[in-house]
Amino acid sequence: MPYKIILFFVLGLFCATDCFPQDNPVKKDRIADNVTENYHVLPTSPDTKDGLYQAFYHRKKLIALGYYSKGKRIGIWRYYNPRGATYEVYNFDKDSIEYEAFENVRSPMRYYVDRKLTDTDKTTKPYKIGGRYYGYLPYLTAFKVPFVLNWGDASYFFAQIELLISPMGRLADYKVHVMGFGYEQTFNLSLNLFKEEDKQFIPATVNKKPVISRILISCRVTDDGGLDFY
Repeated sequence: MPYKIILFFVLGLFCATDCFPQDNPVKKDRIADNVTENYHVLPTSPDTKDGLYQAFYHRKKLIALGYYSKGKRIGIWRYYNPRGATYEVYNFDKDSIEYEAFENVRSPMRYYVDRKLTDTDKTTKPYKIGGRYYGYLPYLTAFKVPFVLNWGDASYFFAQIELLISPMGRLADYKVHVMGFGYEQTFNLSLNLFKEEDKQFIPATVNKKPVISRILISCRVTDDGGLDFY
């Protein structure tokens, strides 16, 4: 092997070790009933992510992969659905969407802008970094039905999450509509339930101008009273 290639290889190893130290402690958390995350943190700051981040569905299927540097997401992040299909690729260094999977009519998501549209208007939907599965988990896990479910009752209920997004790309309101079995109720929940990054969106636009928008997410109610995607 030529000396130059060996030198570049060694330098590359030093760079990787310097950028993402291998002795950073690893933490594991559960972020949803079926989703766990593994990540590295700074030895001097156990709450600051630094290094490789991975999230798994049922501890096997990778649904998020990327790197942190001192608490900030950097570089290319990849997001997948529970079946392993790529939903989104986002470049945090450039703040740009590199790829988003096609969203068909079976998607549990619906998007609306708070204004009347004409046939000539050009619109873009509100966008959540993290894709249509991983990116929306915080809004499903924040709520549980406020009554006790007997075995089998969950199949009689369904829910719809309603997110109001401001023209600045901020989560402005969070509601959950629960229906079924002769029951219908809307719950308004505090935005303090969410981390700062969970309140950030790319706003919808009409003719390239940011506008108020709503995201509706159809969910099923689980046996323990939680929410999951249809």
